[in-house]
Amino acid sequence: MPGTNLTREEAQERARLLTVDAYEIDLDLSGAQEGGTYRSVTVVRFDSAEAGAETFIDLVAPAVHEVELNGRALDVAAVFRDSRIALPHLQAGANELKVVADCAYTNTGEGLHRFVDPVDEQAYLYTQFEVPDGRRVFASFEQPDLKATFRFTVKAPSGWTVISNSPTPEPKDDVWSFEPTPRISSYITALIVGPYHSVHSSYEKDGRTVPLGIYCRPSLAEYLDADAIFDVTRMGFDWFQEKFDYDYPFAKYDQLFVPEFNAGAMENAGAVTIRDQYVFRSKVTDAAYETRAETILHELAHMWFGDLVTMEWWNDLWLNESFATYTSIACLAYAEGSGWPHSWTTFANSMKTWAYRQDQLPSTHPIMADIRDLDDVLVNFDGITYAKGASVLKQLVAYVGMDEFFKGVQAYFKAHAFGNTRLSDLLGALEETSGRDLKTWSKAWLETAGINILRPEIETDENGHLTSFTVLQEAPALPAGAKGEPTLRPHRIAIGFYDLDEAGKLVRTDRIELDVDGERSTVPFPAGTARPAVILLNDDDLSYAKVRLDEESLRVVTEHLGDFAESMPRALCWASAWDMTRDGELATRDYLALVLSGIGKESDIGVVQSLHRQVKTALDLYAAPEWREAGLTQWTEATLAHLRAAEPGSDHQLAWARAFAATARTPQQLDLVRSLLDGTEAIEGLTVDTELRWALVQRLAATGLIDEDEIDAEYARDRTAAGERHAASARAARPTEEAKAEAWASVVESDKLPNSLQEAVIAGFVQTDQRELLAPYTEKFFASVKGVWDSRSHEMAQQVAIGLYPVLQVSQETLDATDAWLASAEPGAGLRRLISESRSGVERALRARTADAAAATA
Repeated sequence: MPGTNLTREEAQERARLLTVDAYEIDLDLSGAQEGGTYRSVTVVRFDSAEAGAETFIDLVAPAVHEVELNGRALDVAAVFRDSRIALPHLQAGANELKVVADCAYTNTGEGLHRFVDPVDEQAYLYTQFEVPDGRRVFASFEQPDLKATFRFTVKAPSGWTVISNSPTPEPKDDVWSFEPTPRISSYITALIVGPYHSVHSSYEKDGRTVPLGIYCRPSLAEYLDADAIFDVTRMGFDWFQEKFDYDYPFAKYDQLFVPEFNAGAMENAGAVTIRDQYVFRSKVTDAAYETRAETILHELAHMWFGDLVTMEWWNDLWLNESFATYTSIACLAYAEGSGWPHSWTTFANSMKTWAYRQDQLPSTHPIMADIRDLDDVLVNFDGITYAKGASVLKQLVAYVGMDEFFKGVQAYFKAHAFGNTRLSDLLGALEETSGRDLKTWSKAWLETAGINILRPEIETDENGHLTSFTVLQEAPALPAGAKGEPTLRPHRIAIGFYDLDEAGKLVRTDRIELDVDGERSTVPFPAGTARPAVILLNDDDLSYAKVRLDEESLRVVTEHLGDFAESMPRALCWASAWDMTRDGELATRDYLALVLSGIGKESDIGVVQSLHRQVKTALDLYAAPEWREAGLTQWTEATLAHLRAAEPGSDHQLAWARAFAATARTPQQLDLVRSLLDGTEAIEGLTVDTELRWALVQRLAATGLIDEDEIDAEYARDRTAAGERHAASARAARPTEEAKAEAWASVVESDKLPNSLQEAVIAGFVQTDQRELLAPYTEKFFASVKGVWDSRSHEMAQQVAIGLYPVLQVSQETLDATDAWLASAEPGAGLRRLISESRSGVERALRARTADAAAATA
C-alpha cells in the first residue's frame, strides 16, 4: 500500500487550520515473532481554527475498526479511503480523535520493518518514517510543521527490549510506557523492538549527564566496537555544543544498528537508527571507519538541524541534510582528537563528485528545491540536497567567516527551538551576525540550478614572470529538459602556486584568496612573480565549481600528480581528471594512464578506493568497445601488481585485493582467485576473511567458475543475514540464461523478497561482462517498470527502476527505447525523473566513448 500523495497546498491548508497538541499511541506488538498485523490505537488532541471545518488524518492500514471524533463514532467505511481518514465538522478549539486499526509489519524498510535473524531465528523490529511512513504505524498528520508531543505505550514479547525517543522505562507485564517526547515532527519518532544486545555509557559536561546507548543484534555483538563509536559520539557532543551554543536537546542518545536499513542512518530524536553493515564483520580500510564516523556525526548534528529546528515543508530539506553534512565533516576536520583531519579531502574526492554528477542531469534543481508533493521529495534525497548543499555552505563560511557563521546558527537555534523554519529565517540570522546582505548570494547559490567552470588565463614574459592572470567563469547550458537558466555566481576561492622541491614533491609556495564574480576576474600578484609549475584554482576546495588547469599546469600534473605533498591538491586534481573523463574532454585510455602513473604514490586510502571505482566505471561505460577489453586487461594486471607490492596487512593491500577481485579475467588471474578462496595460495599479510571470501565468490560466480552448489556451501559457512545477501548476489551473477531468468522473476514478477535481498539480487544480476546475456532484458524492463512502480512501496520500486535500467546497453537504441517509453507510458513525476536520469547516463557514456575512440586515432 504505497499511500496517497500529499501535496504542498494540502499541507499548507491543514497547517493553517490545525495546531496539534499531543499523540498517545498504544501498540500491541506481542505477536511480532509470528508477524502479520498488530493493533494500533491512536488518540490525538488538536485545535481547529474554524468551527465546522473538515480535514483529514493519514493512515496506511489493512483494516480500520474504529474512528471516534469528539466522542462520536464515525462510519469507517465512509471516512477511510486511500490512506486518509476524513474528519468532518471539527469544533473550534479543542478536538480529540481516536483511531483503532490493524497495521502491518513490512519487509521493505518503511514503516515498522520486521526482520528475522537466521542465526537465532528471532524477530527484530525498527521504524523508518521519513518521509511519510509514520502513517503506516499510527494515525498522524504526516507533515513536518504539525509538531506535537508523542507518548508511546508498547506491549512486546517477554524478554524483548523496546527503545523509543524518550528514556526507556521499566516494563510492567511486558508493557513499556514511555514519557511524552518534546514537540517534534512525526517523521522523527521511532520504535526499535526486539531482543537486541546493548552497551551503555554516558556523556558528561558542565554537570549534565546524557545517557548513551549502542544496540545491535546479538549475532553481531562480537564485532561491535562500542568504545570507538562512543569516542566519536562524545567528540561530536563536545564540538556541536560548543559551536551551536545550545545543549543537546533530548534526554538521552541511543544509536541502534539495525538490519536491512535502506539508507545510511536516520535522525530519530534520541534514537538514531544506523545500517548494521557499519558493524564490521571483517577487516575494512580506514576509509570505512571515516565514513562511519561521518555518518555518526551527521545524525548527531541532526538533533539540532532537523529535530530541534525543522523545515516547514520539504523544499527546505537541505536545511537538514546540507547542514548535517557540512557540520559533520567540519567536526571531523577540526575537532580535537579526530582521527580524520583530512576529511575535506575525502569530501572533495567523493561527495563532491556525486554533486557534480547530479548537477549535470536533466533533473538538476536548485538546492532549495520546488517540492510540490511527497512524490517530489521521495526522489530528492540526492547529491544536490546533500553534497552540493554542503559545498555551498562551505563556500558561505568562506564568504562570511566561520565565527560569524556559527554565531548566526546559534541565534537561529535559540529563536526557533522546537519550531519550524524557512530559508529566510536562517539567512536573516546570518545577515545579522555577518553584516552581509545574503539575499543576492542566496538567489545565485540556493535558488538556481547548474554548475560553473573556472579556468585560468595566464600570460608570462620571456623570463617566465607573470604579466597577467585572469580567472574565467563559465555557466554551461543546463541539460536538456532541466528547468532554469545558466547562472554566473560569486565565488570565494583560493589559488595555490605549486613548485617541485629538491625531493621531487609539489609543494605550495604561495596562496591567493579572492572573490571571483562575473565572466572575468583579475588576480592580483606582485610584480616579478615567477610563474609556478602548477597553478591550482579553488585550492583548499572553498567553492563549488568544476576547475580546469592551464596547459602548462596540466602537463606538470600529468607527470607528477602523485607528487603533491598534501592530499587536498591531489584530490582536487584527481577529481578534475575524473570530471574531464565524464565530460569527454579526457579519453578513458588517457585517464587510465594518468591513474596508473600516480596511484602508487597516493597515500590517502579513501582517494585510492575512489580511483578504483572510477577507473572501473570508465572502462565499463566510457571506453571505446573495441579497446575496452585491452583496457580492462591493463587495469587488472595493475591491480594484481599493486596487490603483490603493497605492504603486508595494510589498508592499501586490502583495497587492491578487492579491486583485483572485482575485475580478474584471464584464466591465470581467475586461478589465483580460486586459490586464494581455497587457501591453496596466500599473499603475505592478506587475510581472506568472511567479506573478502564473498568478493572472491562473486567474481567466480560471475565468470561461471562456481555453481549453485558451491555458492550454497559458502553460505553454509556464513549462515547470517549478510551471508544470505551475498549468496543471493552470487546466484544472480551466474552467466547463464537460467540464472538471469530466475533472478529477474524473483525481483520483477514477484514482490516477496525483502528490501535487502531484492537489492542484492539486482546487484548480482547486472554484470558488466554480461552485456549480450542482459540485452533481452531491455525490452522486458520497459514492459514492466511502470507496473512495479504503481504497485509497490517507494523504496522497493526505486530499487527496480534504477537498478534494472539497461545502463550497460550503451547505444542509440537504448536512448530510442527510453524516449518511446517516456512518450507512451505516461509515468508520474518521480518515475519519469529516475528514468530520465538513467537515460542521461547512457547518453554521457556514448559521448565519452566517441572521445575515447577519437583519442586512438589522434
